[in-house]
Amino acid sequence: MKMHPPLKNAAVLGALLATLLMAGCGALPDKPTRATLYDFGPGPATAPARTGTPAFQPLALADIDANARLDGTQMLYRLGYADANEVRPYGQSRWSQAPAQLFRQRLREALAATRPVLGPEESATIARTEGRVPDTLRVTLEEFSHFFESPSSSVGLVRVNVTLIRTAPGGDRVLAQRSFTAQRPAPSNDAPGGVKALAAASDAVVADIVAWVSQPR
Repeated sequence: MKMHPPLKNAAVLGALLATLLMAGCGALPDKPTRATLYDFGPGPATAPARTGTPAFQPLALADIDANARLDGTQMLYRLGYADANEVRPYGQSRWSQAPAQLFRQRLREALAATRPVLGPEESATIARTEGRVPDTLRVTLEEFSHFFESPSSSVGLVRVNVTLIRTAPGGDRVLAQRSFTAQRPAPSNDAPGGVKALAAASDAVVADIVAWVSQPR
């Protein structure tokens, strides 16, 4: 059967549209890759339990301060052999929470093995109801990065500044202040290796802080 010109044109146009549609579908971007989330792991399988009378007086643990670059969940690294001043983020690896929150959780768990650990609201409640204020531990997270000493060697680097404060009727008084630094070797020079190194370095710093806070003053 002979096709009339309008029908022929419609058929050609339909074929052209189908071709363009197929080409457009092929040009659609792939589904974005979901970032891998990390934390410090579950911690010791058998954490020491605090029973009976606590060995030390209650301690208020303030929210941990951190500089702006550590406020988010980006996992940061430095190429010390190239430019140690440049902080770079891993593209597809992130922390499940901001590093300061992960560090505070680990520190609180370690302190709680020997004493009651209070948050800011609990400390305020004791002050209001009992007329006394527990000593407060303030921590500033200053460095938290996967540091590459060379293309084939890297460590997890953690540095904090810690201040122990006593509140009295006359105002706050600094009992002690100290900086703690730890670095632990990364088992691999990539994001998973950096996670393990930073978790180990954090645990080392936490252990030092617990020992320091427990000293008599």
